[in-house]
Amino acid sequence: MSTDLAAGLTEFLTRTWGTPTRVDELEYLSAGARRRNVGFTAHVAGERARKLVATLVPAAVQIMSVEDEAAVRELARTHGVAVPAVVAVCADPAVVGEPFVISDHVTGETVPRKVLRLIAAEGNAETVAREWGEAMGRLHAIGPAAAPRTVPAAGADPAAAVLAAAEADVRVLLGDRPVFALALRWLEHRLPGPPPRTTLLHTDLRNGNIVVAADGLRAVLDWEGAQRCGDPMRDVAWPALRMWRFGTDEREFGGFADRASFLRGYQAAGGDFDLDRFRWWKVMGTLAWGVGLAAQAAAHVDGSVRDIVMAASGRRVSEIEWDLLMQIRPEAKV
Repeated sequence: MSTDLAAGLTEFLTRTWGTPTRVDELEYLSAGARRRNVGFTAHVAGERARKLVATLVPAAVQIMSVEDEAAVRELARTHGVAVPAVVAVCADPAVVGEPFVISDHVTGETVPRKVLRLIAAEGNAETVAREWGEAMGRLHAIGPAAAPRTVPAAGADPAAAVLAAAEADVRVLLGDRPVFALALRWLEHRLPGPPPRTTLLHTDLRNGNIVVAADGLRAVLDWEGAQRCGDPMRDVAWPALRMWRFGTDEREFGGFADRASFLRGYQAAGGDFDLDRFRWWKVMGTLAWGVGLAAQAAAHVDGSVRDIVMAASGRRVSEIEWDLLMQIRPEAKV
């Protein structure tokens, strides 16, 4: 682990807290595809050591500023969503090379297959599913006006905007794949129109972005894709897609929960479930994931090891075609 990162965090926290601070025990944690999460211990003069996590955000993948992300997280936390408390924010890349957010460390599993093994061992699937739904329901109870105006907004008609973007992408990347053309027609014919109420969205609240422990759901992570004024059914549908079940396809939500368990928590926290809109966003999310896989394959073609791995994404497009056909067939279960 680079000593420069430790030195940069030490200097930053000492200046921020106004108290001599030493940082050590740096450890790369399970990281997403875009950002790095680094756990560390902060020794503050006269206080007990604190376990913290720094999330480093390269400029090339930054969707919103770290200040806005931190503000959204704290807004959600004050409304009862389980979110690691933000300790400090630094937008200056000169400090450690990239902007970052420092949060309290939350103990638990985040790697999806480890989450599934833990839930199987503890028998707490119902608890985790209910608490997961409650977290989303509390998030959707937050009015868009409460979020910073600089947080990206989904617009007045989120479904129409997403569909238009998908149609353009399919023409460029998948114009020769009839299943995607068929799915687009299905989506066009069933376009739901503006939602009756827009809410603050997470947009990626799935297995892989939650912290789970023996006592249940501990935290919701990775808020960089949050949106104002979104359709809440987009959020509900996304974690139900097959790619987030990690081989346990019979459990619709995350590979460990059925829909009813999730919705018990969601509706208990004030969420309104709309089956037709949920189905539309589920098909839309599947198609969008296929487009993303095709884009990854198209962008990496020079023969490097990374490009060979990324090119495998192109072969997975056929899996998405199967998922789409199963979802839009007339006799499909919603």
